[in-house]
Amino acid sequence: MSDRSFLDWPFLEARHREHAADLDAWAREAVTGLDESDVDATCRELVRRLGAGGWLAPCVALDAGDRLDVRTLCLTRETLARHDGLADFAFAMQGLGTGPISLFGTPEQRGRWLPPVRAGEAVAAFALSEPEAGSDVSALATTARREGDEYVLDGTKTWISNGGIADVYTVFARTGEGPGAKGLSAFVVPAGTPGFSVPGRIELMAPHPLGTLRFEGCRIPAANRIGEPGKGFRIAMATLDVFRSTVGAAALGFARRALDEALGHTTRRELFGAPLADMQLTQAKLADMALDVDASALLVYRAAWAKDCHAERVTREASMAKLHATEHAQRVIDAAVQMHGGHGVTSGVPVERLYRDIRALRIYEGASEIQQQVIARQVLSAFRDGGGNGA
Repeated sequence: MSDRSFLDWPFLEARHREHAADLDAWAREAVTGLDESDVDATCRELVRRLGAGGWLAPCVALDAGDRLDVRTLCLTRETLARHDGLADFAFAMQGLGTGPISLFGTPEQRGRWLPPVRAGEAVAAFALSEPEAGSDVSALATTARREGDEYVLDGTKTWISNGGIADVYTVFARTGEGPGAKGLSAFVVPAGTPGFSVPGRIELMAPHPLGTLRFEGCRIPAANRIGEPGKGFRIAMATLDVFRSTVGAAALGFARRALDEALGHTTRRELFGAPLADMQLTQAKLADMALDVDASALLVYRAAWAKDCHAERVTREASMAKLHATEHAQRVIDAAVQMHGGHGVTSGVPVERLYRDIRALRIYEGASEIQQQVIARQVLSAFRDGGGNGA
């Protein structure tokens, strides 16, 4: 049983503790033991179950007055990740895929696109990355040309989660109001729109639905534009500002599960006539793992609390949470695999799956190296604005 003492930290309220307990009980029955040989079907089924259970409500804000509570998002992702990586993925993409609509959509856009996603009846996707524009969003080449009451999209997106199974895509394209990041806009593109296709799927070491999107003279109503023209970069960054901390929370869930598996294995497994947990080297490693988990949790829930309670932007805090939690979850999981010996690299063993699941989190929604740059720029800016001289 994972350590739950963090739920009593002052970052969280009674409603958060209740949510975590209820979701944990639900997930034990609803998201374990699924046949994942058909990853597309499994993801659709997980979305359906999450929607039917009401668990997608925190990540889809139906009304303009609603807000995305980042602490609830983080608790949900941590809990689901601890049980099943695909369940976490299914939840996260429903939120990220419709995040721009939740945050910037018109009442009409909210009313049309959000209810089916929140109910688990439609699958969402967030289409930002391109073959030559991943970390550098300002280099996006996909274009959206205004023609009367329509926009015409041309270009290619890749590394798109839920690409090929989503019903609704949030797509970022260049509309030309300015150079670089100043000339981007966001659009809703339904699956099946003429000129929109998914020419290829991408296989990952930890299976997830991932694909390449192509737009060739793809016409959509101008009413499908989210927010003002040229504000797409702001919309994308504001969305990631909400969800970046939750990537750290997912990594934290993986790390907690790895620590649990290590504790269970080392207390049961005997070596030289005594439990493996009695060895000083094992205890030292377990201590490091527990330290990494708690430090990550503090950073994740600090960032979530800051966003919920007093800060418009939490760029620095979210980047710190994402960077530390993903990098140290990799370390915790690697240690758990090592403690399991040969069992740890056996296909299907929990720590083996965690080893594959965690790797992508250090890359998507901003690779670790990008997070380091973001953090450095934030602290340098604060130092310069404060007139610091190092004294």
